[in-house]
Amino acid sequence: MVFLPRNATIAEKKLTQYLLVSLPKDDKSKFLAQAGYTLENWQQLEQDLRAQILTQPARSIETTRYGDKYAIRGCLRGINGVELQIISIWMVANGTAKFITLVPDKGGNL
Repeated sequence: MVFLPRNATIAEKKLTQYLLVSLPKDDKSKFLAQAGYTLENWQQLEQDLRAQILTQPARSIETTRYGDKYAIRGCLRGINGVELQIISIWMVANGTAKFITLVPDKGGNL
């Protein structure tokens, strides 16, 4: 069982310019809004990813030329109490872990 460091890099732009904005394709903002996450409280999403997701075991899913990819399945409890089942994707390269994205967990295999 592997645990990624809680001080993993979570880029502000990944949250404020991708996950929490409405996009024509692969929009995640509506999914995250169900739990109360918005652009106005993006810091809460970052804190919750660290406290609720990075405390769960990570599963290695592939090695690429950019590093080792890991997936963490977990429950993200939002500021309004709604729980979202998610799969978060992380990359570890040169000893540094960073957040890549998250998707709704539909129960399939990784």
